[in-house]
Amino acid sequence: MTEFLAVARALFITGTDTGVGKTWVAAGLVRSLRARGIRAVGFKPILCGEDRTDAEILRDASRFSADDPPDLSLDEVNPVWFRSPVAPLAASLLGETTPLDRCAILDTWESLATRFEFVVIEGAGGWEVPLTETATFAELAKAFAAPVLVVAANRLGVLNHTKLTVDAIIRDGLDCAGIVLNEVTPPDAADVARKTNLSVLRQMFRGLPVVQVEWNHLDFDSGSKLYNILSK
Repeated sequence: MTEFLAVARALFITGTDTGVGKTWVAAGLVRSLRARGIRAVGFKPILCGEDRTDAEILRDASRFSADDPPDLSLDEVNPVWFRSPVAPLAASLLGETTPLDRCAILDTWESLATRFEFVVIEGAGGWEVPLTETATFAELAKAFAAPVLVVAANRLGVLNHTKLTVDAIIRDGLDCAGIVLNEVTPPDAADVARKTNLSVLRQMFRGLPVVQVEWNHLDFDSGSKLYNILSK
């Protein structure tokens, strides 16, 4: 295990927006770690949506093979589930009564951290998603004290969104482990922004690893790219 993995033992994954592919990146990283003999697990403390597909994806990635029975219940992978597909604060304003149980989240996190060698934590939406009137996901992320990986969708506007996110992470006192530029739509030869975003991000963030995941291509090779971020 690399020095980073031995010391950090966790990585928090946030996004520049919702729908940028955080779950697939998190699952790909868990699978890549598992393939290298590291007992890794995915953890989504808060999920917002009508079903728990994201939690199921992370739980499945945490198996050594598809034939293995799940080691974890969905409640262990995802202790807090809002049924409304909106931010937790918005869900509560809509009348949803799901408790935002910080103690349950941290207790589950501590349990996973003692049972597994590495925990990949996936946030919900972006860094400043409001949990309550006074707290955002950033406050919860700080409780884990883990380096943060930023997932960004390769599209027009990603340069600004990524800069705002990375700056906020650093301002909040956490380390940014790197950036994943994720292709979330099929290739478009006419999209100049998508052709140049990777090289510009690497210019903007010279001190950080920036890797690209191709459209519909989060295979072992892409998992290896993500793993290499942890080896820096």
